[in-house]
Amino acid sequence: MIDILYEATSQILFDPYTMALLAIGVVAGLLAGAIPGFTIAMGVVLTLPFTFGMTPVQGLSTMIGVFVGGLSGGLMSSMLTGIPGTPSSVATTFDGFPMVKSGRAGLALGLGIWSSFFGGIFSAILLISLAPRLAFLGLEFGPWDYFALITFALTISISLSSENLIKGLIAALLGLFAATVGEDEINGVARFAFGSDDIRQGFAFLPVLIGLFAFSQLLTDVEDPKQARAPLLVKTSQAVRVEHWKAIKMVLSHWVNLVRSSLIGVFTGILPAAGSSISNILAYDQAKKAAKNRDEFGTGAVDGIIAPESANNATAGGSLITMMALGIPGDVVTAVMIGALMIHDIVPGPSFISDEPVLAYGVIIAFFLAHFFMVFLQAFTLRIFLLITKFPMYTLVAVILAYCSIGVFSLHNITFDMWVMLGFGVIGYTLKKFDFPLAPMILGVVLGKLAEVNLARSVAISDDYSLFFTRPWAMFFMIMAIISVIFPFYQNAKSSNIFARLYVPFSLIAWPCHCF
Repeated sequence: MIDILYEATSQILFDPYTMALLAIGVVAGLLAGAIPGFTIAMGVVLTLPFTFGMTPVQGLSTMIGVFVGGLSGGLMSSMLTGIPGTPSSVATTFDGFPMVKSGRAGLALGLGIWSSFFGGIFSAILLISLAPRLAFLGLEFGPWDYFALITFALTISISLSSENLIKGLIAALLGLFAATVGEDEINGVARFAFGSDDIRQGFAFLPVLIGLFAFSQLLTDVEDPKQARAPLLVKTSQAVRVEHWKAIKMVLSHWVNLVRSSLIGVFTGILPAAGSSISNILAYDQAKKAAKNRDEFGTGAVDGIIAPESANNATAGGSLITMMALGIPGDVVTAVMIGALMIHDIVPGPSFISDEPVLAYGVIIAFFLAHFFMVFLQAFTLRIFLLITKFPMYTLVAVILAYCSIGVFSLHNITFDMWVMLGFGVIGYTLKKFDFPLAPMILGVVLGKLAEVNLARSVAISDDYSLFFTRPWAMFFMIMAIISVIFPFYQNAKSSNIFARLYVPFSLIAWPCHCF
């Protein structure tokens, strides 16, 4: 174990090139998170083509830097303009922006930065302690259990699709359908190819991801001519001096809220497809319910900043736990990381930590160090953020669109991938216009092939279909999948309703059931 940790540490700490890539990733993430509309997922996706020529440790370190930086970068836009830079910083605007308007911009930014730092470090500690144990449990998984886990991941995504379960289901089914296009990985039979050799190869992961998230977002940003000609932010803030020491003392003095919010973030990150867009709202809600001064929330409450910012960075650690221990993406960003590992012929799964221990602990160390880089580089990116916001929206869109096209073409050097990006961009734009969530669709694309392969393996090993429900872990995840599907109905049910009263007791049966 000591030798593995030393080798993993030496590949990052003692390698100036890897450290530089990590720092560059953090800067890119901070800027991507700070600009409204350019999400963390988009930043990580745009980073992916650069990692093709890197080692797995270097590539993942760069993407983790973007991940961590993006989670913290969103607070700049949220606090200074009242516009969430990313979905993970929505709740930060509730109290961060009012505190800035009251003349305490330096304190507000300090609280956000150090809450993100401590939340991320907390989740890093849990990551290094929980991931190996989850991986040990994951070795018990058979193809039936893996298929049930993927089913649970998809249902979590659907149940968290705003308030429209049907649209979330349709989006997930579209993603699963897209994953079936091309040759069957088991038998090599072409499906939905219509005689085209290009379609027979299937849809590559990167063009689909860029099309659904980046290209569709760019189309949305320039659909209004007036908005396209205007600067990203009409009013830019003046130079702000961050009050670091005062913020550290205040964050640590509210340690109960910090720990509670970080735990919410880690737990939400472990749940597949939940992500930081959910955890920051949940943490803010719990902080408000537990606070004695609830009336101050919405006017610049300290706890109202600590809760969402510590939760969203802690979510990253939870997502990495799920990715490393089970091979299941906790959110879209870790789905991209899984794609990057597959490019290097590394398949994350229950045996990932035991098969690739140096890479696994290298990821943990990179995640830990990225938070230190984030603190030191935040002031630098704040100045850049204020300059970028002066450019017209159509200029930024044109540059990013060109970069997306180059990155997609460089994947296989075929023009078909660019058409795939365009096609899925139009699909994503259309789905957004009709309020369909995109997360279930992209997770359907990512998890579809895994579900199909494990289903085929299960059937090939045994024709006893009851194993999908009788094996302990398979039964556990199937029951959890059912619970997650009916959870939205429980939320909307009145407390006096018999369904609302019976939901929680029956749900608790799922937790011990896998032991029998």
